[in-house]
Amino acid sequence: MTIMWLTTIAQISLALAVACALWIVLDMLRGHRQPMAIMHVVWPVTALYAGPLGLWAYWRWGRPRARSAAQHDDSQSAGESHRGNQGGDNKKPSPQSVALAASHCGSGCTLGDLLVESLLLAFPVVWFGSELLTGWVLDYIAAFVIGIAFQYFTIKPMTDQSPGQAFVSALKADTLSLTAWQVGMYGWMAIAIFLIFGHRLDKSTPVFWFMMQIAMLCGFLTAYPVNAWLLRRGIKEAM
Repeated sequence: MTIMWLTTIAQISLALAVACALWIVLDMLRGHRQPMAIMHVVWPVTALYAGPLGLWAYWRWGRPRARSAAQHDDSQSAGESHRGNQGGDNKKPSPQSVALAASHCGSGCTLGDLLVESLLLAFPVVWFGSELLTGWVLDYIAAFVIGIAFQYFTIKPMTDQSPGQAFVSALKADTLSLTAWQVGMYGWMAIAIFLIFGHRLDKSTPVFWFMMQIAMLCGFLTAYPVNAWLLRRGIKEAM
């Protein structure tokens, strides 16, 4: 009875999340283009785990930025936005700036986790004598690669840095953030597996992916204070 009830909740949550992500994609295709190209990926991915909350954030912050960018030349608008966020936000970043920075990092982590867990479902492998540990190690590697790539393609267009300098800046800006995100994700999945269910979750079930949605929200919570610190120190630029 409990499993059936939970499965229904999981199916509803996953369906809502997909619907929200598709709505954001369609809204962007209708002309609400983001001043930063990478956000065309970040917003739909955020909705995949946050669902209606992610859609609300897009409507509250993403759409207004698209309307503002439409009034200017894209490159000029992106440059002004970047300069306007320097200095003050680094000293005392707004909750919006921190949330956007955490979501930007989290989208890379989410894609990495989604890719690895899907591949492990299709091609199960076991390292270190543990399927769970195998997944977590591969999750982190994929999240790290994709997360740093996301940060690189955010920094490089906005600065005059060389590719090497931009890569180093991306490492400095996102390594702690994505690690904090993964810690939150791992923490929730450990609670779900060892305390709530008492066994490994089947990756082919809606319940597993529902738990992953919650895990990503936990990742956001653990990454939020880290991003606030990175922004205050000027290690990461406000978006």
